[in-house]
Amino acid sequence: MLNLIVRRIVATVVTLFLISVVAFILIQLPPGDFVDAYAGKKTQGGVIITQEELDAMRTRLGLDQPFYHQYLRWIGGVIRGDLGFSWEYHRPVADVIAERLPLTLILAFSTLVFTYLVAVPLGIYSAVRQYSIGDHTATVVGYIGLATPNFLFALILLYLSHKWFGMSVGGLFSPEFEDAAWTWARFGDMLMHLWVPVIVLGTAGTAFQIRTMRATLLDELNKMYVTAARAGGVPEFRMLMKYPVRMALNPIVATLGWELTNIISGAPIVAIVLSLPDTGPLFINALLNQDMYLAGAMILIYCTLVIIGTFISDMLLMILDPRIRLEGRS
Repeated sequence: MLNLIVRRIVATVVTLFLISVVAFILIQLPPGDFVDAYAGKKTQGGVIITQEELDAMRTRLGLDQPFYHQYLRWIGGVIRGDLGFSWEYHRPVADVIAERLPLTLILAFSTLVFTYLVAVPLGIYSAVRQYSIGDHTATVVGYIGLATPNFLFALILLYLSHKWFGMSVGGLFSPEFEDAAWTWARFGDMLMHLWVPVIVLGTAGTAFQIRTMRATLLDELNKMYVTAARAGGVPEFRMLMKYPVRMALNPIVATLGWELTNIISGAPIVAIVLSLPDTGPLFINALLNQDMYLAGAMILIYCTLVIIGTFISDMLLMILDPRIRLEGRS
């Protein structure tokens, strides 16, 4: 088991290095750079900037250097804990991200908890009560959840809440708590608003996991060891939870990293629609303005969260399935 953990850690480090290279290349693929975007904004505002001023600014920011030189300077700072300087916000990248990253983590992990707390029990019920009214209802709701994009679901919630209740479900805080310091009152206010983005981000994942749990458990319930356990007089609930449910959880746990990926990839658009003060709008704004150090740091953080989720799912699989532990020893 220790050998498997070490291999996973080494693979994680190599993966993050490759991701940093690919992310830096992708950020620089669009034509122009931050100086061009900055000049475009100034020109729209009626300010004339000469080419000499643009060249001087590009030299000061290091944008006149070769690609590999820019990358090595950035990744060297990342290794030392320095994520660079945000040209758009005129602040260190770490300070800009630190203001919003906690809300992103709360939102992402709350959505994960919601997804599995709802999907696993409903999947078990649908499998045990196959073709019942509850099973058909869960199936229909699941198809709707899978077919509805997150941002469209968010727009529907915004419209219905305004039309039926005369209120807005956007944002994570009430107006009086938006710029307030963190207190228990502000934390409680955030919890009162958190359920809306959690449901929006978690609906598709929940629907998928319900279908996965149902199909896998139905397959396990038809196997001989279940029939033998029933013939041996094992109580139905104990037999269900100890054997087939445990085996059916393997694909659910294995896709934890995928679910975190889906949540993170869908969060920026949903954050814009619902006016959430997390890192989603920050990331999109960094891409639009070609603030490459901020955008690169955000991509690296997002990918790190996904890799951590995958690593946790690997560890949980080793706990659930002894065969994986034996494979690690061999």
